[in-house]
Amino acid sequence: MDRWIAPGRVNIIGEHTDYNDGFVLPIALSLGVVCAAGARTDGRVRVGSAQRPGEDVELALDDLAGQRDQLPGWARYPLGVVGEFVAGGRPITGVDLQLDGTVPIGAGLSSSAALCCAVTIALRDLFAPGLDDRAMVRIARAAENGFAGVPTGILDQSAAILCTEGHALFLDVRAYLNGEAGAVEQIPFDLRAAGLALIVADTGHPHDLADGGYAERRNECAAAAAVLGVHALRDATELNMARLHDPVLRRRATHVVTENDRVLDVVSRLRSGADPRAIGPLLTASHRSLRDDFEVSTPALDLAVDAALDAGAYGARMVGGGFGGSVLALVERADADRIGAAIGRRFAAAGLAAPRVITAEPGAGARKLD
Repeated sequence: MDRWIAPGRVNIIGEHTDYNDGFVLPIALSLGVVCAAGARTDGRVRVGSAQRPGEDVELALDDLAGQRDQLPGWARYPLGVVGEFVAGGRPITGVDLQLDGTVPIGAGLSSSAALCCAVTIALRDLFAPGLDDRAMVRIARAAENGFAGVPTGILDQSAAILCTEGHALFLDVRAYLNGEAGAVEQIPFDLRAAGLALIVADTGHPHDLADGGYAERRNECAAAAAVLGVHALRDATELNMARLHDPVLRRRATHVVTENDRVLDVVSRLRSGADPRAIGPLLTASHRSLRDDFEVSTPALDLAVDAALDAGAYGARMVGGGFGGSVLALVERADADRIGAAIGRRFAAAGLAAPRVITAEPGAGARKLD
């Protein structure tokens, strides 16, 4: 069987803005999910995972929709992608899928999107070579939304498909979904040349986007947009926020509006060639907004951010949907190990296991392996 890989991602800035038609700025990671795939001709699909030995699932393509509720949770992601191809009338004759991944599950680094995108690009090459990037993003997202029951926006799938090595992906979500020109821009992001690094600390407190907190935030954003009379919170402004008399809805909208502004500010600075150290305070401001206005941080995430800043990071924030997961910190490359160790000591003092710390380098998007 041939092999394809799709990366996990870390979002430099732009959290919970994608499903509000806003702006995001992720990079792809070197960590990813590999999908080995081969066509078969008997109308059946089999999926296995190195992380789930002995739990292979096999069924007829025609039975996918009806068997969803009987499938194990992990298998709904790859089989959801297969189901989207079948529902779209794409000529799948049957397929074997074998998965293996290095993206930590529940760390806020988009392991599920990497899985779905690895399967999507494999099926594209095997059965539907005419699919463009936008169609693949839609398929991978639909698999997560519909089959796996995770109400994500398109941030994670877009990062996995569109990111390029050495760059951050500036994505105007509304423009991209509408097929408009200029929706995607690759922003040079060579921290190594500036003597900097992005470290990511997985707190070991996993999150699950299929639980109620993420969906609740989406519903609150939709409710706030309805009160303001706008299509999405991307169209809201700080000036009309006074119309939101519900304090919870006002806080949610405030985060989205200010986070979009922070993304645009970071992109402007990086595009102009400014010292990347200047984006540090914007990262920290993003965390405070996610903690106080969007209320998706946790004590462990706050502890990691505070520890990184106290140890000399230029900026730090939680990443991903929240309710657990990881933080990123912008640091001097020479200080990366020291600051990672300082986070570990702070966790030990609080009686918590030390986070796993990696250095995030901007990697390539989904592709076939040699």
